[in-house]
Order: sequence, then structure tokens, then C-alpha cells
Amino acid sequence: MGYIKWAFILTFWVLFASFLHYTLPQHDVARITDTEVRRIDPGENRWFWASADVGSDGTLPNRDVFFISAVKSDGDVMVYRNEDTGWGWPPYFKFDTSNLQAEAADLRSTSADPQWVVIKHYGWRNEFLTIFPNALNVRPVDGPEVRIIPWINIIVLTLLAAFFWAVWVRWRRFRIARIDPVLEDVEEGFESVGDGLARRRSGFRRWLDSWKSR
Repeated sequence: MGYIKWAFILTFWVLFASFLHYTLPQHDVARITDTEVRRIDPGENRWFWASADVGSDGTLPNRDVFFISAVKSDGDVMVYRNEDTGWGWPPYFKFDTSNLQAEAADLRSTSADPQWVVIKHYGWRNEFLTIFPNALNVRPVDGPEVRIIPWINIIVLTLLAAFFWAVWVRWRRFRIARIDPVLEDVEEGFESVGDGLARRRSGFRRWLDSWKSR
């Protein structure tokens, strides 16, 4: 039972950490190399695509999606999708997809004359599953050495830690006040029953021994 308990706890926290890593915003310092529009047809990976842009027909099997190609400051290539989140999840309330695409196109540069930008996004890039992070905004910076402080992540994680701490403290107090006394009573009841059975067995053995001695 102990292994099952810890496996369940570990699975829960791994899934929760993955959910946070996918949902919370991330920042990449990169150089935009291209912007384009592709016709996509979400299949088994449709969970990793946002809903259709606000104001468009969301019932169509496929749709046009903006993409932003970039080279990160460490040399890795990254491709971002540019979709509205609307009123859905994650709650970024992004409605400016077309404006962001125009800003990204205006910030394109070459390796000979780089224009570094910070691309704020959420999500993962996975070539095997064909999923892309969703760009939220783009802003130019002076160089690749810029330091980004993830204030939103710090605030959210701090609030979550405070919430879980408060829940754990209240659960611990409830367990000490209500559950532990009940378990102790049950344990004492089992012990008293066991002592009674032991006394009866001892008396039965003495009775048998008395007959053997006759």
C-alpha cells in the first residue's frame, strides 16, 4: 500500500508541474527570421491548438494559422504559432493575433544585422506531436544578454504555495483534532478485544491442563 500511495502522490505532482509548465508564460530571447500563414487541420493533437480566432467560423475542419519562425540566442531554431486564446484557457484573453503578426513581421532580421526580441509565449514545442508554443507578445530588446524576470510566474507560484500550505495546515489540525482520536479509540478497542481473547485462550489452556493432570 505504501508504494501505491507514493506512486499516486508522485503522479499527481508530475502532472500538476507539467500543467503549470505548459500554462505559465515563458520568455525566449530570439531573432525573428520569418512570418507566414499555414492551413492546418488539427487531428489527434487538437488539444494543443487554440480555438478558432474570435469572429471566425469555429466549425470548419481546418483553418489558417499564423506562424512566427525565430532563432534563439543560443542558436536553437524555434517556431511559434500565433493564435487567439479568446475567453478560453489559458486565461490570457488574447485577441490581437493579426496585430502581433504584423509586429513580428516588422521585427524580422538577419544574422548579419540581428534585431533581438523577447517572445513571450506559453506551451511546448514537440516535433513528434507537431505542437507549437503560442506567442503572446513580442518586444524588441538591445541584445541577447537581456535579463528577464518572470514576475507573473513568481506571483502565481507564491500564491499556489501559500494555498497548499494553508490547506495542509488546516488538514493537519483537523486530523489531530478529529481523526487521530477516533483511530486511537479504534486501536484501543482492538487491543482490548485482543487482550480478552488472550485471557480466554489462557483460561482454556489451564482447563485442559487440569484434565490432563487427572
